[in-house]
Amino acid sequence: MAGAKELRKQIGSIKNTQKITSAMQMVAASKMRKAQDRMAKGRPYTDQIRAVISHMANASSEYRHQFMVERDVSRVGYIVVTTDKGLCGGLNVNLLKAVVADMKRWVDQGVEADLCLIGNKGIQFFRAYGGRVVAATQNIGETPAVADLIGSIKVMLDAFDEGKVDKIFLANNVFVNTMSQQPTVRQLVPLDPMDDATMKHRWDYIYEPEARDLIEDLLTRYIEAQVYQAVVENVACEQAAKMVAMKSATENAGELIDELELIMNNARQAAITQEISEIVGGAAAV
Repeated sequence: MAGAKELRKQIGSIKNTQKITSAMQMVAASKMRKAQDRMAKGRPYTDQIRAVISHMANASSEYRHQFMVERDVSRVGYIVVTTDKGLCGGLNVNLLKAVVADMKRWVDQGVEADLCLIGNKGIQFFRAYGGRVVAATQNIGETPAVADLIGSIKVMLDAFDEGKVDKIFLANNVFVNTMSQQPTVRQLVPLDPMDDATMKHRWDYIYEPEARDLIEDLLTRYIEAQVYQAVVENVACEQAAKMVAMKSATENAGELIDELELIMNNARQAAITQEISEIVGGAAAV
């Protein structure tokens, strides 16, 4: 019965793990609801400021900010938003695959890339994979603040101002629903205006004070808002992916326990049958 003893010990260990994964699932579900609330509150602002910026980009202004002007590309920059912690399935892996594939597209054209990394998982990945990291932010927690991100964002914007990078892309997971998170890489700078089909009308503007000062401040706020919303949305994706992963782990643990209990019961039954056979055989010999 030594085998049965080992099986009982293994079953007990798996049951303890199952309790942990079940608790983590419930915690992730609670955090996901809070993260979704933060994400939903931020979306109207980011959508509206994007619409205003798109109108400005399509307007015939007397001043065109360099954030609105396409230029020849010799180097690109990526702001990559990942999680600080793991146990969230393939959330980070899928995003980093998308980033690497997009980087390869530029590298094949002879264009190099700079990286601004937000989140421990991205930092760990590119430390092993390689890449020119110019800024990094980690341990921002589950309630990120814009102040935590401004430093890294400014590094990338300064590089664009100085002509060190010619395009900046933002890579993050987009929350579709609890079961689906979409890795997305999109152009952040120069501004990629809304398509004409999505714009119901166009406006020309009279700027007060000077167009240069107003547009520069507004564009900076716009970029900060886009990155912040990406981080908030990524937190919601993290909790949703973690909830699903822990639910799957809990169910898998239950299936494994059932299989081990069946093996243990079969072993016990075989041992009892053998003992009965030995007793019957001994009685017959007498």
